[in-house]
Amino acid sequence: MAVQFTAEDYAGRMRRAAAEAVQAGYAGVLVTPGPDLVWLTGYQPTALTERMTMLILREGEPPRLVVPKLEEPDAQAATGAPVLEFVPWTDGIDPYTVTRPLLGPQTAYAVADSAWALHVLGLLRTVSGLRLTPLTDALPMLRAVKDPHELDRLAAAGAGADAAYGQILGVAFAGRKETEVAADLAALLREHGHEQVDFTVVGSGPNGANPHHEAGDRTIATGDTVVLDFGGLRDGYGSDTTRTVHVGPDVDDEVRRVHDLVRTAQQTAFEAVRPGVTCQDIDRAARKVITDGGYGEYFIHRTGHGIGVTTHEPPYMIEGERLPLVPGMCFSIEPGVYLPGRFGVRIEDIVTVTEDGGRRLNNTSHDMAIVA
Repeated sequence: MAVQFTAEDYAGRMRRAAAEAVQAGYAGVLVTPGPDLVWLTGYQPTALTERMTMLILREGEPPRLVVPKLEEPDAQAATGAPVLEFVPWTDGIDPYTVTRPLLGPQTAYAVADSAWALHVLGLLRTVSGLRLTPLTDALPMLRAVKDPHELDRLAAAGAGADAAYGQILGVAFAGRKETEVAADLAALLREHGHEQVDFTVVGSGPNGANPHHEAGDRTIATGDTVVLDFGGLRDGYGSDTTRTVHVGPDVDDEVRRVHDLVRTAQQTAFEAVRPGVTCQDIDRAARKVITDGGYGEYFIHRTGHGIGVTTHEPPYMIEGERLPLVPGMCFSIEPGVYLPGRFGVRIEDIVTVTEDGGRRLNNTSHDMAIVA
C-alpha cells in the first residue's frame, strides 16, 4: 500500500515552487489543471472545460485557487485543499479580471505547460505588462527530483509493468492481431495494480520500425520481431518499459546483431548515470554505441524522458539538454534502431539517480525472449 500524501506534503511543494520561482527571477507560478496541479495540490478536475481554474503561488502569500463556483466543492475535497485560499467565480464574470489583482505588482510569472491558450491569452489581454514563461523553461527541476515516497510509487509501478511483461511472454502471438496482444497487456497492467493504462505499443515486423506505432490489425506471424512498449499509472505514478521479442526460434542474424547492439547501448547509458553528468551525456553514451555499430542513422529519437505523475515529462535525455543529474531524478533509457519496412528494436528501463550512480526500476531480462 502506497504511503498517502498529506496536506502538509502538498503545502511543502507549493512553498518550494513559490520560493524557487523567486530564486529564478519570477514573481510566482500560475498553474492550471494538469500534472502540475495534481502534483502541487492533489486536485484534478473531473472534466477539463473552458472555465478557468488557476492556482497562484507567490512567496509570502497564501496559495490561491481561482476556481469556477460550481467546481469549488470538488476542489475543496482535494488533499491539498486545507492550505488553499479559494477565489470562486461564477458564469458571467470575467475570470481574468478576478485573477488580475491576485498577481501583485510584479509581472513575470512561470505558467504551467498545459495551460490552455484561451487562458494564457486572456490573462495577457487583461494584465498589463504580464510576461509568461513555460514552467518547464522557468523551473525545469521542480518535479524532476522525487522524494522517497514518490520513488516508492515509481518502483511499484515499474514492478507492476515487469510482472505484466513476464506474463505476456506466455500468451500466443503468432496468428493473432497486434490489437489482441495489446489488450492482453492492458489487462495485465490493471491486474498488477495500474489504475490507468496510457499506451500498449505492439509493433510487429515492419510496424516495429515506427517507434510510436499503435497496435493495429496486422496479424503477427512466426518469424516476426515485435516491439512491446507499455505503461500507465499506478497510485498516480508512471511506468514505461519496452522489450523486443521474437516469434519463433529462428532469429535472423541481423535481428540478433541489432538487438545485441541496442542492449549494449542501453547498458552503456545506464552505466553513465551518476550525479553531476548532464542529461545529454546519457544520450551521447547510448548514441555512440549505436553509431559505432553502423546504425546511427536509424536511432531516430531521444534516449529518454522524465517520468512521475505522467509517463512522459521533463527532463529529456537528448543532445543540448545540459541539466545535471541529481539524486532522485527518474527517467527512461530507451535506445532503439528502426529499419524501415523490416523491423525495429528498442529496450527501455526507468532508472533513478542515486548518490553514486543509478538504480533500475525495471528488472526484467534484456535478452531477446522467444514467444510462440
